[in-house]
Amino acid sequence: MRTESTSPRRSRGRGRRSPLASAALLLVGLLATGGVYAAFTTAATAETTQRIDALADEGEKLFLANCASCHGLQAEGTDAAPTLIGVGAAAVDFQVGTGRMPMAATGPQAEAKPVQFTDEQVKALAAYVATLAPGPAIPDEKYLTGEGDVAVGAELFRTNCAMCHNVAGAGGALTEGKFAPDLHNVDPAHIYEAMVTGPQNMPVFNDLNITPEDKANIIAYLTYLDNNSSPGGLDLGGLGPVSEGLFAWIFVLGAVVAVTVWLTAKSN
Repeated sequence: MRTESTSPRRSRGRGRRSPLASAALLLVGLLATGGVYAAFTTAATAETTQRIDALADEGEKLFLANCASCHGLQAEGTDAAPTLIGVGAAAVDFQVGTGRMPMAATGPQAEAKPVQFTDEQVKALAAYVATLAPGPAIPDEKYLTGEGDVAVGAELFRTNCAMCHNVAGAGGALTEGKFAPDLHNVDPAHIYEAMVTGPQNMPVFNDLNITPEDKANIIAYLTYLDNNSSPGGLDLGGLGPVSEGLFAWIFVLGAVVAVTVWLTAKSN
């Protein structure tokens, strides 16, 4: 009787899995999963690194052929052009991507003109300059959608940008033949890059001055201006009292003079 009553307990005891065996099995599974993930991550990282290196090599060739005569063989700068060491990929993407570089002629500032390189070539030049020293990178696409807070962007724009670019983003004249360009229909990436690199006479707005999210809000405001007409009717270029005063002098006073001459001629 005792033998029969104890044998089921013994058989059940033999069928139980040891806690140490479960822990070991879990550890093996985690190690296997981690190993597979590490292998794939390492392969992907190596492939990305190779692609960036190849892009930078192509950029170096383009730089030597098109830019080194002014900026120096090592981008160290010359009497004709500044150093590019530390300007980052964003500065190159802005300057070359808007056609400002290469400059057609020496002047108070580089003006936007038709782009001389393809998009891939611009990215290659930017990748090469980025290898020279740390600098602002090309912005993340999530900040360039134009879907930020328009009201906040308008306030930030009026506070930081309107004194040069006009509250409507129409641009304006500066000193010594320089100017703040019109911001209508400008690529959002170039607007962001201008804020972080400070081209020409523009100050640099780093992430401590204006956060990436607020830069996105400014872009949203400018996008709103592009997509919506002036609520006041004819905006006369959005240049404010200058164009409005010119309109008054030429057309309104001109009409008054014309009517006066007509009345005088009729009375005679």
